Amino acid sequence: MIAEFFSMGGFGFYIWTSFGLTFLLMLAEVLYLRQQRRTNLKRIQRIRKMNAGSDS
Repeated sequence: MIAEFFSMGGFGFYIWTSFGLTFLLMLAEVLYLRQQRRTNLKRIQRIRKMNAGSDS
């Protein structure tokens, strides 16, 4: 019964490979967006410090 589920009528390799790749790409996108957010927040912080120094 479990083997039938994983074989998916002979197409299991393609189906599970597709699921795996989709999961990996979605995970990579989340990690990339987190990194971009950190980079942008640091950039904003640097700009604010520069602007605060030029106001005085």
